[in-house]
Amino acid sequence: MASGHRTVSVTETEVSNAKGSGLRGKLNKVVLAYSGGLDTSVIVPWLRENYGCDVVCFTADVGQGLQELEGLEEKAKASGASQLVVKDLKEEFVKDYVFPCLRAGAIYERKYLLGTSMARPVIAKAMVDVAKEVGADAVAHGCTGKGNDQVRFELTFFALNPELNVVAPWREWDITGREDAIEYAKKHNVPVPVTKKSIYSRDRNLWHLSHEGDILEDPAKEPKKDMYMMSVDPEDAPNQAEYVEIGIESGLPVSVNGKRFSPASLLSELNDIGGRHGIGRIDMVENRLVGMKSRGVYETPGGTILFTAARELESLTLDRETIQVKDSLALKYAELVYAGRWFDPLRESLDAFMEKITATTTGSVTLKLYKGSVTVTGRNSPYSLYRQDISSFESSQIYDQADAAGFIRLYGLPMRVRAMLEKGI
Repeated sequence: MASGHRTVSVTETEVSNAKGSGLRGKLNKVVLAYSGGLDTSVIVPWLRENYGCDVVCFTADVGQGLQELEGLEEKAKASGASQLVVKDLKEEFVKDYVFPCLRAGAIYERKYLLGTSMARPVIAKAMVDVAKEVGADAVAHGCTGKGNDQVRFELTFFALNPELNVVAPWREWDITGREDAIEYAKKHNVPVPVTKKSIYSRDRNLWHLSHEGDILEDPAKEPKKDMYMMSVDPEDAPNQAEYVEIGIESGLPVSVNGKRFSPASLLSELNDIGGRHGIGRIDMVENRLVGMKSRGVYETPGGTILFTAARELESLTLDRETIQVKDSLALKYAELVYAGRWFDPLRESLDAFMEKITATTTGSVTLKLYKGSVTVTGRNSPYSLYRQDISSFESSQIYDQADAAGFIRLYGLPMRVRAMLEKGI
């Protein structure tokens, strides 16, 4: 077995040599993160064959689209699963995972708005809950041994229930590609999904859509126009700009154009608005947690609008030093989320700071959307630290320009002393 996950103990394996034992040991019941695609369809019989276990398939609805959820129960049972559990996690995902990252201003390596990184812990947490509900002693996922997601799933399992066994077939089995998987499926009478195989590896949720693979593996090549799915090409976007007003309370978005929405509904609304204007396309080469670089293209229309709005409102409500400290901690926050450490006390402590520091970040921001660009046109807050009577070039009773002379002399004293030393004064 590959290292990196807890294996079945020797005593369990010895006991399991009796009836019902699998090729690699014995587990009683495994909760599998299930999508209905070829890989997870093959994992079901593989788990039964290798661990002699009952398999409960689990699917989370995090906004990946209804077409991906259709006919799943039939597929799961045809693969050999005893049941399929589906949970709608959209509101929880946006409220408890997306919005805290937004409030923190968490962006990984200058560009990535953490779409996949935020979704894995909410799915893994639900898997731990389902394992408890059905009495499972193990969980399994279909992540490859090369990516970040295996870490994100398993760190969540460790944090929430360290007693669960974790099975990662891609780190154990001999299946090396699609053809091997199809052959295994046929051998075990598992219906092979007839969906057309995308040339890209994609991950979709309510926050974003990511694309990897094929032509994107060469960072010098431009993505094909027909690859994008959440946003129109900025060149084809409307010739008329659209204005959108985002209402924010204590760092969290609550309304669009004056209308209040639930977190998931608000994001969905902004995805529609941003998508038709070609907003939120990111093409980047990132450093994966496991050490390699990878090139990915991300579509995050609603998220890009929200990040812009939150940042602009903070320009009114936070002072200079607070913004600097918040920005520096946001880098660490993003790194922790990217690395799967959502339930780490450090991330939770940073979140408490972000919640406190944005308590007065309340107000509204008006943005202009036009052919891929988001431009701020107005900001408003009852807690604004901006004072027109002070900032104005007109005379002010609060700010006396003559005071600046003494301030500059004192502020510049270290530079002056150094120059005096160098000149022998």
